[in-house]
Amino acid sequence: MAARKRKARAMAAGGAALWRRLSAWLPQGRLGLAALLGRLSDRLSRGRDRRSRRSSWLLLAPLLTPPVPVITAPPCSLCPEGAHRFQWISNLVPEFGISSSHVKVLSSPAEFYELLKVQIKAAKQRVVMASLYLGTGLLEQELVYCLEETLEKSLQAKGSPDLRVSILLDYTRGSRGRKNSRTMLIPLLQRFPEQVRVSLFHTPNLRGLLRLLIPERFNETIGLQHIKVYLFDDNVILSGANLSDLYFTNRQDRYVLLRDSPEIADFFTELVDAIGDVSLQLQQDDTVQMMEGMVHPYQGDKVAYCEIANRRVMEVINSARTRQELLHAKTFHSNQPGSILSQQGSQESGSLKPEPDTWIYPLIQMKPFGIQIDEMVTETLLTEAERGARIYLTTGYFNLTQAYMDLILGTRAEYRILLASPEVNGFFGAKGVAGAIPAAYVYIEQQFYSEVCYLQQQERVQLQEYSRAGWTFHAKGLWLYLAGSDLPCLTLIGSPNFGYRSVHRDLEAQVAIVTENKALQQQLHQEQEQLYLCSGVVSTSTFEQPNRYVKLWVKLVTPLIKNFF
Repeated sequence: MAARKRKARAMAAGGAALWRRLSAWLPQGRLGLAALLGRLSDRLSRGRDRRSRRSSWLLLAPLLTPPVPVITAPPCSLCPEGAHRFQWISNLVPEFGISSSHVKVLSSPAEFYELLKVQIKAAKQRVVMASLYLGTGLLEQELVYCLEETLEKSLQAKGSPDLRVSILLDYTRGSRGRKNSRTMLIPLLQRFPEQVRVSLFHTPNLRGLLRLLIPERFNETIGLQHIKVYLFDDNVILSGANLSDLYFTNRQDRYVLLRDSPEIADFFTELVDAIGDVSLQLQQDDTVQMMEGMVHPYQGDKVAYCEIANRRVMEVINSARTRQELLHAKTFHSNQPGSILSQQGSQESGSLKPEPDTWIYPLIQMKPFGIQIDEMVTETLLTEAERGARIYLTTGYFNLTQAYMDLILGTRAEYRILLASPEVNGFFGAKGVAGAIPAAYVYIEQQFYSEVCYLQQQERVQLQEYSRAGWTFHAKGLWLYLAGSDLPCLTLIGSPNFGYRSVHRDLEAQVAIVTENKALQQQLHQEQEQLYLCSGVVSTSTFEQPNRYVKLWVKLVTPLIKNFF
């Protein structure tokens, strides 16, 4: 009975969401009313013909996504069709074509930490680091020493120093406690004031009486800067890991290095600069202030602030997209036989880059600023996955949005969802209320598993729990295997957890990596296998274990607070 009520509520909510999105679509002229209703009728008819118990509105998922921005510059009519089936993502974000030889998948926290130090020491032009926070332990202090050493070398070089360091953190998390991210970085600001910038993003949703009443730590539930990107000159590391000792030792995450990728490095530098411009600037005396003329995030007008932030970020995305389209057109025409550009290129063949076999798409999600690109792409990927395709999806905090859950339960692909067992949850053993968070995740997991069983989808949708003694689990992302393929052709890697916070509250970024190269596909496959090897399949008996007992008060409170963690 309870399951039927949940299903009815989901159908009602889905119907309401559908009509909200349709009403948003119609005025924009994307589809004529007749055509739109025709598509609606066709999909409903197909839904009625199916014998499964899925609600028919789930089949309307392509209509539920917000409209794709109109491409202002028409594509070159001479250019061939897309090299791969995911090239539609370039309608939303810039497409960076690179050689697969420039991509390296890392596997361990120690490897990630050592790479950070090596890259910092080798940097000549720029170091850009965006993270939730910087820890205060010995390993983090060593990173700061590496930055100091590299900046000192730059300062002593002949002429003006070229190296610039830009660090973006979250204000609330980075200000927690007496010794915090700010106190760790102030010495760099004092020693190298012209070369170092530290920006602290403060969500515009934490303001007024709410800001005064919510205590430290709890104020982090309202919204955070959650992007994790680390770049050094033209090398970029994308990850879900923060700059903290746990993430350098025994907290499992994902990490990918993009070597010699100047266009991608430029994009993320501009993105971090844009967020930094609308963030509080850390001063040498541990005070903060906004850039001159910028609206304050919690003292100024909220609507005006969010509009400015939206404009700054979208300028970065759209300008990069335009540059990449022009570069693509130039490259295509230069490769045409007999063209002047082709003749010039043959004379300079030594400088030509190899043909790209891998494409990088940056996916940005900043719902407070009205930017929902990552959500749109993720929903479309889940919607379009055909029968026989396999999606391996992992999150350290299993709290999927209703839209993602409905798509997983209502589409045709096979899903293997990897999540943290209670013992490897990052909140396991925490003091106070936070100590009950793992139990809340168990309850959410149990509810979802019950829905899978009710719909008789246990073979198609499988849950697996990561378990590893002495470790915690923080990996997130997905791998997509097309029907009939033993290797993934696409992965998502970055900061989003696929939950309500990632979609609605925090600033997030990840990349879609699409590759045709078998060696890189094998790297991604091995990464997936390595993570899933440390897991066990969830069954009904899983929730009968003593450590899965969820107290009544946790069950009652979880629906009220699940959107905050």
